[in-house]
Amino acid sequence: MSKKQSFHDLKEMLELREGEIDELNLEIAEKDEKIAKLTRYIAKLKNDNKSLEIKMESEINNEKAKLKELDFLEEKLKEKDTIIEDKQDQVKYLRELIDDYRLQIKEVTENLEVQLRKVSKTYEDLLNQKDMIIEKQDENIASLIKSTEEMNKTNKTSMYSLEAQNKKYQKLIDKLEEKL
Repeated sequence: MSKKQSFHDLKEMLELREGEIDELNLEIAEKDEKIAKLTRYIAKLKNDNKSLEIKMESEINNEKAKLKELDFLEEKLKEKDTIIEDKQDQVKYLRELIDDYRLQIKEVTENLEVQLRKVSKTYEDLLNQKDMIIEKQDENIASLIKSTEEMNKTNKTSMYSLEAQNKKYQKLIDKLEEKL
């Protein structure tokens, strides 16, 4: 081989190597572009991830606040349940009192009805006795009036008789006085 040939081979080899280098440079450029895209995509993902973390943290805080509110509401419900139970106990107690009062009122009413019947019977008996007494008094008064009328008749008769006797005696006295 000659120098020319060697040079030529060397040149061809250089050109071939330059072609390979250009190809490699193109591949590197493509790879760099892909790396840049991936880097942007990674940055976007990191940014999205950060946004999601912030959003998630916000959601978690909202959920925690809701849980606290639910706990608060649950406490209030427990308090309300306790109040309702107390009120139900009071209502139950009041119902028992009302039932007791109703029973007492019923018993008192029944007792009063019995007493009222007794009083009514006694009152009717007293009215009957009063009517009998009045009837007897009316009979006695009628009898007294009759007796009084008879006595008046007798007294009138006696009076007329006494007057007649008195006149007789007066005449006798007058005659005796005349004789004297």
